[in-house]
Amino acid sequence: MKLFVRDLTVIDASYLCEQRGMVGESWILDVVMSGELNEMSMVLDFSRVKKRIKQLVDEFVDHRLIVPRQSAAIRIAESQLGYSTVDLLRGEKSIYLNCPDEAYCFIDANEVTIESVTQHIYDVLKGQLPENVQGLELTLRHEAIPGAFYHYSHGLKKHDGNCQRIAHGHRSPIELLVDGERDASLEQQWAERWHDIYLGTQEDYCSLNELDLSPEAKAAKEESHFAFRYTAPQGEFQLAIARCETEMIPTDTTVELLAQYIAEQVSLQVNESSVLDVVAYEGVGKGAMASMPGRKSA
Repeated sequence: MKLFVRDLTVIDASYLCEQRGMVGESWILDVVMSGELNEMSMVLDFSRVKKRIKQLVDEFVDHRLIVPRQSAAIRIAESQLGYSTVDLLRGEKSIYLNCPDEAYCFIDANEVTIESVTQHIYDVLKGQLPENVQGLELTLRHEAIPGAFYHYSHGLKKHDGNCQRIAHGHRSPIELLVDGERDASLEQQWAERWHDIYLGTQEDYCSLNELDLSPEAKAAKEESHFAFRYTAPQGEFQLAIARCETEMIPTDTTVELLAQYIAEQVSLQVNESSVLDVVAYEGVGKGAMASMPGRKSA
């Protein structure tokens, strides 16, 4: 007998890639479990097992920076008790972090793919299900997005949950409507602008010499890298990342403020006689909306 749960949870995380840098990602998780019927003529108590799987995925994978520990471009070292530095070495676009260990998800692979993350989740769940569950099938998949979308990473130091981690992210659609009609050209422009971008908050910006990073990070220069540092309930977070892969935001990067920021930026391309509506998503099926008149002179 097999039982399935589609859309069991959404994983919003970021990962390190030698080619793309820091990539914000959103994956939907489907689960199939097989086994013998128990005394209640059930393979398992659906509600309890769904809750348990989601709890484990949320705890060990979601809202973390996924790091392929076997990659030749990755360097990992303990910086102090409970903290580690992680470097992605890729020349002038190298990325350097020093964060609490709970901000990372280390996987035994040389690159982050749907397959390698699926295997890691399988390893996390193995042995955590009822004894009569004999088989477990996992499917990670992207949301089908018919229009434009972007990948962004960020951190929210004022958040009391896992969003406070400085390097987690999302794969998100963007909808821009002018006088009620979607503008595919504007949407595509914004998707390209935020392709594999890190959204840094101006308030968290500091100089590189204020960061406690690995010796390799000395190669980073102020002219090539932004530095960010903040303290949140889970600890202190530090990041140095290439300026060319970063957009500095004057506010926090909550989806509400990002929707307003996008509206202010795009309104400069919209005629004064028109109204711009922004539908900004944060991962799958949630987000914020903002509206404002155009500011482009006819």
